[in-house]
Amino acid sequence: MDRRKLLSGAGLIATAGAATAALGTLAVTRSKIRSGSGDSVSPKTDGIASPAIISGKRHLKLVTTWPKNFPGLGMSPERIAARITEMTDGALDIKVYAAGELVGAFEAFDAVSTGAADMYHGAEYYWQGKSKAFNFFTSVPFGMTAREIQAWIHHNGGQQLWDELSAKFRIKAFVAGNTGNQMGGWFNKEINSLDDLKGLKMRMPGLGGEVIRRLGASAVALPGGEIFPALQSGAIDATEWVGPWNDLAFGFYKIAKFYYYPGFHEPGAQLALGLNLDVWESLPPSHKAIIQQACLAENEFSAAEFNAFNTNALRALISKHGVQMRVFSDEILTEIGRVSGLVVREAGTGDELSERILAAFLKARMQGMELSAINDEPYLAARRLGFTY
Repeated sequence: MDRRKLLSGAGLIATAGAATAALGTLAVTRSKIRSGSGDSVSPKTDGIASPAIISGKRHLKLVTTWPKNFPGLGMSPERIAARITEMTDGALDIKVYAAGELVGAFEAFDAVSTGAADMYHGAEYYWQGKSKAFNFFTSVPFGMTAREIQAWIHHNGGQQLWDELSAKFRIKAFVAGNTGNQMGGWFNKEINSLDDLKGLKMRMPGLGGEVIRRLGASAVALPGGEIFPALQSGAIDATEWVGPWNDLAFGFYKIAKFYYYPGFHEPGAQLALGLNLDVWESLPPSHKAIIQQACLAENEFSAAEFNAFNTNALRALISKHGVQMRVFSDEILTEIGRVSGLVVREAGTGDELSERILAAFLKARMQGMELSAINDEPYLAARRLGFTY
């Protein structure tokens, strides 16, 4: 790849689409990424060039919140690393560490913030202990769809607010994947009324966890790799994860037979690549542009990937494994929606920046609802009419 052409005006705009198309034939494995030592290079060299920079190669560590080689989520950071390494002609050599290999899943943010690692790939709502406002940059209950949150981030000031929040922790973050609307979760019993939620122990992170707590359930935050054994042992009674493709891979159908929808808690779950801010600021403009475009490419590729594989996985869960589909009643969803509104607004209080993020998020959500009400929703209803096609 001619990197000078890549960084020209037209080349830069086209990079995301080109990189995504190329992935159709690119087999990405760990061997694709040059192993290197994995040592990060401090941007502060006091005038002395580091050996890695002298050799024309810089080794960076990318820690993730996902199990190793897990379909979809676990492969997103691998693809991002491979793209960056290829498009920089090996000048940026990124070694990926799955959850638990270098740090635990929920320790990725601190590792990058302090410089123990250079990058993370994960979901921003995992960092709500730092600021509840991080939830808005993954997904919130009854929030925005994938397309709506992307519109906010890229065109309506979301990225600037995200930058302001992340900079407090010495991090620069980018959109780097989206699972789309998630399922409601796996349950060992039917949920026919709000009373059925009382006393339920359910794995649900983010603000969704706070919503079900207020409805009488116990919310448990567990990284992906710990969910199955917790469900199997009875430590939890129910769990949400992502959707049919990833849920099939984890084998939840072996324990829980009731699979509920819709997933109110994450209507368009956005994933992120976060970089240590000192590392980011030390990069030349060309490498910054490549990282941005690699993340955009993964965002598009990831969303398409989940759409492509969820359907067949859902069929397998039903026809092969006897999973019983259930839909939350309007009564349950209405109350969940009411409580969600309270929880979401509380997450946007406490400091001036959080209040600005909440106001911008709510405005973007309303704009998305106005458009979908006369665009997407009527079309989807019309497509289900009983005509021959």
